Amino acid sequence: MSAIDRRSFLAAIVAAAARANSATADGQAATSRPETFTQWIGASRKARADALQPCLDFIRASDPSIRAWVQVQPERPTGNGKLSDIPFGAKDIIETKGLATEYGSPIYKGRIGTADAAIVRNLRGRGAVLLGKTHTTAFAYRTPAPTRNPRDLTHTPGGSSSGSAAAVAAGMVPFALGTQTGGSVLRPASFCGVTGFKPTYGLLPMEGVFPFAKSLDTLGLFTHSAADMIALWESLDYPTGRSEEFPLAVPEPMPDVEPAMASTFEKTVTHLRRAGVAIRPIDIAPMLARLVDASRIVMFYEGARFHEQRFKQYGDRLEDMANLVREGLRIPPARYGESMAYIGECRSTVAELYKATPIILVPAAPGPAPLGLASTGDSRMNAPWTALGTPAITVPMPVGSALPLGLQLTADRGQDASVLRAAVRLETLLRQQ
Repeated sequence: MSAIDRRSFLAAIVAAAARANSATADGQAATSRPETFTQWIGASRKARADALQPCLDFIRASDPSIRAWVQVQPERPTGNGKLSDIPFGAKDIIETKGLATEYGSPIYKGRIGTADAAIVRNLRGRGAVLLGKTHTTAFAYRTPAPTRNPRDLTHTPGGSSSGSAAAVAAGMVPFALGTQTGGSVLRPASFCGVTGFKPTYGLLPMEGVFPFAKSLDTLGLFTHSAADMIALWESLDYPTGRSEEFPLAVPEPMPDVEPAMASTFEKTVTHLRRAGVAIRPIDIAPMLARLVDASRIVMFYEGARFHEQRFKQYGDRLEDMANLVREGLRIPPARYGESMAYIGECRSTVAELYKATPIILVPAAPGPAPLGLASTGDSRMNAPWTALGTPAITVPMPVGSALPLGLQLTADRGQDASVLRAAVRLETLLRQQ
């Protein structure tokens, strides 16, 4: 399958789903359904309820080729609110009562969750409908899921939140839950051409989410666009602030990325400047490179100790995680402490940078989604911001018919509303390109 623009791909899938599912007993067309979160939130309660079955029919028709879902089994909401009758998916390391929670590993095949994670309870309490569980890499690390990239089925959707990104990109659900320990929300969002948002570390509750590295693990969200994301954030009763214009920053020199990303990022920055956005250069590339190394030490040290007993029991059946445990257990506490200290120093450094330029723009991935499913890609564009605990969001940049590339916006810790507002503003400007 060649790379095509998202609208053409979805149109083809919609047509296939319609042929398979739209005819009713009396020959009338099935009810049309909203796709984006903005469309769902703007629909009446009756329209939302009527759209759930067409949504399930669409998944049934399109998922055999994409394989975003571990299980589709809609769960009734436990309350009513702004999200009533709006469907969503949850990454398979997030505990869900009565649904598969297998952590992406064959070791836990058939495991059923015993309770809903806090974030799932929150969403269901607001009336949202949990449709099911989306594929993840094993233990949210490297071993790939079977999910394919909806933009080109021969390419990875990224990881570890593979299924959640793909489900949103394919139009199966208006939003989905993921997690990020390195780059597991921002990178698949970039690869699949959607918006991924990693809030400030600790802002969303991690209760009931299978751990990896406690100092890094962060819940995240996927929607089609930044406009959808800010509407979702508001529906969760988080503040969204007000529109502001302030100078942004870009790294000079450019971090080490592939030519396609470097060219598109530079064109995007040029377009934004011509549109009147003030953008200043900052020299942070060396710091970002060191943060990637520090983040890896923290991830391996903490991940190895969390999985140590599991490794003793299952050994190489943990697949890639087995190698992480072996390497991580060899990291001395002093080196881990040095890495944590360096991350702390960098938090102070970037806090000062954000005072002058409240948003820093960086590539959301080194390049487009790699060919094949053997690798989910490289997290080096995201890991520094995960380690720093800062909010980060990615929006697609204009690429024509090429594979998607994301623009990543970051802000200081606690400035989630600012980064969301800025993403909406830039998204609007980029659509004019």
